[in-house]
Amino acid sequence: MPTTETLERFIERVEQGLHAEAIEDFYAENASMRENLAAPRAGRDRLVAHERKVLARAHSVQSTCVRPVFVNDSHVVIRWIFEFAWKDGSATRMEELAYQRWEGELIAEEQFFYDPAQMAPTRNA
Repeated sequence: MPTTETLERFIERVEQGLHAEAIEDFYAENASMRENLAAPRAGRDRLVAHERKVLARAHSVQSTCVRPVFVNDSHVVIRWIFEFAWKDGSATRMEELAYQRWEGELIAEEQFFYDPAQMAPTRNA
């Protein structure tokens, strides 16, 4: 179970736009991530590489934690809003729930729940 301080540092890191660094610092070496019901990606290095690849396509990302954060023993649920400004001039606003299982102070498993229709970018006027 993460301490409140650890969870707040994790949220702060993501809200600062340091997504890949948050994975490096707060995920177990063998951690997995899963998008809705897709097959999970496993291994912290692989998760970091995937995150950096997505972020390389973005001009900027605004990340906001919508509180409250729900904690029950080793399980945490965080509601996020991400606003992407893509390098091609389009934008995406995405809202999701992240369901996490922590082992001590590190995330072992994470599954994201969101409407895939949100992924369609819109053109900025």
